Amino acid sequence: MIKITVKKRKGSYVSFVSSGHAGYAEEGQDIICAAVSALIINTVNSIEKFTDDVIETEEKDGYVSFHFTKPVTEKGTLLMDSLVLGLTDISYSYKNRYLTVKVKEV
Repeated sequence: MIKITVKKRKGSYVSFVSSGHAGYAEEGQDIICAAVSALIINTVNSIEKFTDDVIETEEKDGYVSFHFTKPVTEKGTLLMDSLVLGLTDISYSYKNRYLTVKVKEV
């Protein structure tokens, strides 16, 4: 199962962590892992290219994390809202069996 935790402080995004594998299908055939990876990678790339936000990232097999080094901008917030929406929709589509998304206020 992929476990995603998004942390916010006073309504502003602080960090994102994704760990695990969906286990929906064999490696290379897992459409849930592919969809989640595409959303995360696109969001990280978009934040870096289209905003003034600065993020620090870490990635290894089955794990991606990033955090904002200063308060997130309006554009960064929109991109993060989109990421959370997409991931949540995937989670609901599969009844939370392969992916969970938690947004926590810290």
